[in-house]
Amino acid sequence: MTDNFFGPEVAQTYDEGSAEMFAPDVLDPAVDRLEELAGGGPALEFAIGTGRVGLALAARGVPVTGIEFSTAMAEQLRAKPGGADIPVAIGDMSTTRVDGTFALVYLVFNTIVNLTTQDAQVDCFANAAAHLDPGGCFVVEVNVPQLRRLPPGDHANVFATDDDHWGIDEFDIVNQRLISHHFTATEHGFEHGWTPFRFVWPAELDLMARLAGLRLRDRWGDWRGAPFTAESRSHVSVWEKP
Repeated sequence: MTDNFFGPEVAQTYDEGSAEMFAPDVLDPAVDRLEELAGGGPALEFAIGTGRVGLALAARGVPVTGIEFSTAMAEQLRAKPGGADIPVAIGDMSTTRVDGTFALVYLVFNTIVNLTTQDAQVDCFANAAAHLDPGGCFVVEVNVPQLRRLPPGDHANVFATDDDHWGIDEFDIVNQRLISHHFTATEHGFEHGWTPFRFVWPAELDLMARLAGLRLRDRWGDWRGAPFTAESRSHVSVWEKP
C-alpha cells in the first residue's frame, strides 16, 4: 500500500460519509463478536482509521492497539474522547510490526481489499499471524465480489443512485482489480473521486491464511452469525493460530 487515498480532505469527512456504519444495529454486533473472540485478551486492529470499532471495543475494557496507514485518519481518532489512549503505529498493515502479541487481530469494513496486490494481501495475513498468541484469531470482514451483477460483456455496475451521489464499480476481472467511482454533488457541480481495490474470494483468503499458518475456524454471513451462503453479499471470517 503506497498510495494514500485517505488524506486530510477524506479524513475530515470520513465519519460523516459512513454515518450508517456507526448505527448501533450495525456497530454493536461487530463489537459484541470481537469482544467475545478477544476473550479478555488484547486486540490489534489493522487499519484502525478514525476509531469507529476500536474505540467501542476499548470502551468494553478490551486493550486495543492500532496500525493505520493514514496520519490524517489517526489524527481524527486521537481527537475523539479516549482516542489518545489507544496506541497507534503509523504504517502499512501488511508489514508494520508493533510490540507484543495479541489474542485477536482484526480487519473490518472491506479494508483487506485496499491492499491492491495479492502479495500485499498475503503479507497482511503473515503479519497478522506474527502478532497472534497461540490460539489467537485473525478476523476479516469483507464483501463478496459482485461479478454476478455484470451482464456478459459489461465491466461496470451502478451501486448508488442518490440525489447527491452516484457510485459506479468498474471491474478488471482478469487482474481482480476494482475501481470504485464516486460522483458527489457540490455547490460547484459534481466532483469525481475514485479508490482502487483488489477484490478477493473467500477460498483465496483461506489459502492466504494457510500460508500464514492459520486455519479457518468460522465463517458467517454477518456479525450476528448468519449462515454464509451463495447469496451472501459479505462475510466475517475467523482464522485461528494453532
